[in-house]
Order: sequence, then structure tokens, then C-alpha cells
Amino acid sequence: MRTYKTIVLHCSATPPSMDIGAHVIDKWHRARGWASCGYHYVIRRNGKVDRGRHISIQGAHAKGHNDYTIAICYAGGVDEDGKPQDNLTQKQRVSFVKLVTNLRRVFGDLNVLGHNDLPHVTKACPSFNTAEKFGEYFCNGETKN
Repeated sequence: MRTYKTIVLHCSATPPSMDIGAHVIDKWHRARGWASCGYHYVIRRNGKVDRGRHISIQGAHAKGHNDYTIAICYAGGVDEDGKPQDNLTQKQRVSFVKLVTNLRRVFGDLNVLGHNDLPHVTKACPSFNTAEKFGEYFCNGETKN
């Protein structure tokens, strides 16, 4: 059984005009040679939560951190030109808060970080500061130094 410490929020690095779900990301990740979608959950533009990789299986989303994390990805994160953009919808925000609340109810006081909060990550993903956006709900701090 895996031990969970942290939830890591990602973006799909797709523009708001692309409403993708776990099935599309699964195809992308398999094309890269991965076993399946690297994220455990994907939140579509309308707030619907798709299941990706089963939560009991280690994710493939944050090198060096996959063994103790749960990965949530939201569809979006870049503008139509591919530049980082905070375009999380209100429905995605509500779904993220509900999902994290439920995961914390089951697995305990999990820390919540953005992918860009992890050490050695130079990507903008999830294209905003997770502690600023969601800190009042559940961020515990543990960010890179």
C-alpha cells in the first residue's frame, strides 16, 4: 500500500479552448511510453472530475516525488499562444476543493502543492501560485527553498 503525503496540482498546458479529459492525456502519456495517464485525477473545464491512473498506483507526474504524491491535473494552464495563464474556471476550482477535501478525509492531512512548488521544477505549471489561490483551504507550506 502506498503512503500519501502530498497532493500535487498540475495543468495540462492546453489552452482554454481545449476541453480535454483523462482519456486524451492517457493517449499522450502512452505515446511517450508510459503505462497510462500519469495523473490520478483530471479536472475538465466544466468541473467534471475524470479518474486517471488508479490511486493505488504510483503516478508519473513529478520526478523524484511520485512515490508519495497524488496527482491532480486541470485542463488548461496556457493561453492560445501556449504561454502560461491562470485560466482555471470557477467550476474547476470548486471541484478541486471538493476533491482535495475528500482525499484529506480519507488519507489524512495531506499537503497541497503546485507542481512549480516542488524542488528543481522550472515549469510554470499549474500557472499560478497554489498557496495564494488555495491556501485558505489546505496548503501546509512545504515549498522548495
